[in-house]
Amino acid sequence: MPDEIERYLQHLAVERHLAARTLALYRASLTQLHAAAAADGVDLRHAQTHHVRRWVAGLRARKLAPRSMALELSAWRGLYRWWGQRGEVAHNPVDGLRAPKAPKPLPKALSVDQAVALAEQGAAAAGNEGPGALRARDHAIVELLYGCGLRIGELVALDADTSPQARGWIDRADRSAHVLGKGGKRRSVPVGEAAARALDAWTGVRAGLARDDEAALFVSQRGTRLSASQVRARLGQIARQAGLPTHVHPHMLRHSFASHLLQSSGDLRAVQELLGHANISTTQVYTKLDYQHLAKVYDAAHPRAKRR
Repeated sequence: MPDEIERYLQHLAVERHLAARTLALYRASLTQLHAAAAADGVDLRHAQTHHVRRWVAGLRARKLAPRSMALELSAWRGLYRWWGQRGEVAHNPVDGLRAPKAPKPLPKALSVDQAVALAEQGAAAAGNEGPGALRARDHAIVELLYGCGLRIGELVALDADTSPQARGWIDRADRSAHVLGKGGKRRSVPVGEAAARALDAWTGVRAGLARDDEAALFVSQRGTRLSASQVRARLGQIARQAGLPTHVHPHMLRHSFASHLLQSSGDLRAVQELLGHANISTTQVYTKLDYQHLAKVYDAAHPRAKRR
């Protein structure tokens, strides 16, 4: 990768605080851009809109999905915008180019009964020693994901204690989680009674697993910070043990948190604040889930909803 693109990726990591997964996607997109320019013998800094159109046509020929194409164009556009701000290019050749519109599927959420069953599965299996300690950890993870609506990156970044370097921590005194979300924005989320109890159980046995110098709240069997992929694997296993009929991933619990909170309160602004959404339009998708829930109740209960 050319140095000028590496510097942009460094800017995204250090100044924009993009997550590692997002950075990996941007790197892949910019690698594709560099390869396309090199194949045509075009200096990226002097690329014109017609060059970019040809490279987009190459993406279409590969039958890239609309959302994947949108990501590619977003990464390309961001690079040229950054160069433009630094006075390194005269114009942005990606401006005005759009990926085909993709259907926006609604986020998948568990029902209240399914979410409770998932949490209770972890609670029933938790113990104080050996495998039981790991189950106590997993139970606390489920309760935080569902009870606080945390992103997976926010959860694994939590530290056991507050420190100047901490990206996230749990304040036991006022029962709140303090996390660093997207775009480097901090937010605080209340920790409910069930999550607080699960955290107490886990922190009581954490020392038996964690290395002496490990700051992470959630650790693996090796005593080091738990990774996002490890959390996904454990959550999938717990869901299967609970007999849930769908593949459960961490973000589904965040969707469930938002959907159930909106169903109960109807307070869209509060849900936006708790999720850390910069734009309320992002939160409004959960109103559609809420409507789906009401429609199902109507179909099941109202005499006029049933076909004769």
